[in-house]
Amino acid sequence: MADIKSQLSDQPLDSTFFACLTTFFYSAARVGEFTMQQCDHFDPAENITPAGIRSETDCNGFMTTVFTLPHTKTSTTSEEVQWAKQEGPTDPLTALEAHLTINNPLLNGPLFTYKDGCSHCLLTKSVFLKHLKATAKAAGHNAIQGHGIQIRATLKYLLRGMPFKVMKVKGWWASDAF
Repeated sequence: MADIKSQLSDQPLDSTFFACLTTFFYSAARVGEFTMQQCDHFDPAENITPAGIRSETDCNGFMTTVFTLPHTKTSTTSEEVQWAKQEGPTDPLTALEAHLTINNPLLNGPLFTYKDGCSHCLLTKSVFLKHLKATAKAAGHNAIQGHGIQIRATLKYLLRGMPFKVMKVKGWWASDAF
């Protein structure tokens, strides 16, 4: 991800893309949970908004950022995903704060939207994946698919010592074959 970040600027689309990438990576969510299927289809009852973000501090004093997803691929009721601040260039908190500053999405509008002239454009799944492919290629990497990022997130957490069963819950995996 740091190599991909090195290919990005502080332009609206790049900041939205990187905030979305780090959010769904560190929350081990699916790309479709944070992007829209079509540019003309936003429904706050179905899609995440800035109002659906909050910070929490656990009993050990660690802060996490929590995202309330109105519904997911596997659930019609709301689900929560979260991540914590990370050290280094792929910190999702820094990326999210940059996105919110640069793009200033409406509180009850889509979270991952970017400025394009005088208006905002929704970050669709296809735009996200196209941008991911282009930046990965520019960074000298093979094309990465959305599901591959969730698998990489799982591997990262397992290598950091997260128990298998905890990661299975975090990543919403239904089977042991992920």
